[in-house]
Amino acid sequence: MSGPDPKHSNDMSSNTRALLRSARLIPVLTITDAGTAVPLARALVAGGVRTLEITLRTAAGAAAATAILEQVPGAIVGLGTVLTAADLALCRERGFHFAFSPGASPALLDAAAKAGVAFVPGIQTASEIMACLERGFDTMKFFPAVPAGGIAAVKALAGPFPNVGFCPTGGISESDTAAWLSLPNVLAVGGSWLAPPEEVARGDWAAITARASRALAALS
Repeated sequence: MSGPDPKHSNDMSSNTRALLRSARLIPVLTITDAGTAVPLARALVAGGVRTLEITLRTAAGAAAATAILEQVPGAIVGLGTVLTAADLALCRERGFHFAFSPGASPALLDAAAKAGVAFVPGIQTASEIMACLERGFDTMKFFPAVPAGGIAAVKALAGPFPNVGFCPTGGISESDTAAWLSLPNVLAVGGSWLAPPEEVARGDWAAITARASRALAALS
């Protein structure tokens, strides 16, 4: 059995890193009502936050991501909570730009190495990082970031893994985003705080746009 093509893996890795570095902030959007997807995405894009992770945690997730991809110019749309080869196939078939997973099972990593998708596996430990590297993935999601050790853990991982780039997600707030992004091995951060559920529920798109704009301005 042949493994993934090394050149293809390197190209995909470079593309994934470029996408994350450009984004810096990636909202993690768990959408329960697909009807809110497009106005929510438009509000974030208006605030300058264009790279959007739509999780597959709800029945509306895939439809919401598709609607955003088709109807929101400027949005860079990816799937989150990708758990199976079927989820990866959905990402490829619908033309989403990237896929995030909360973990890195051997089966999922093997499927992702063949899928041709900009895939970011989730890790917490050195052994998980090594498993990802063995399959050509050097860009990873550190999840859940704060419960898994926070900034101190990511700093420590830079020692044995100096060439690994991370997108920490989980427990990060607006107030500590800049501290995370100051780490040289952090490419971007993800968080649900950019679109609070209560604001989405009442359609307060102006508040979401203002928060996105303020968050990006604080990083400049």
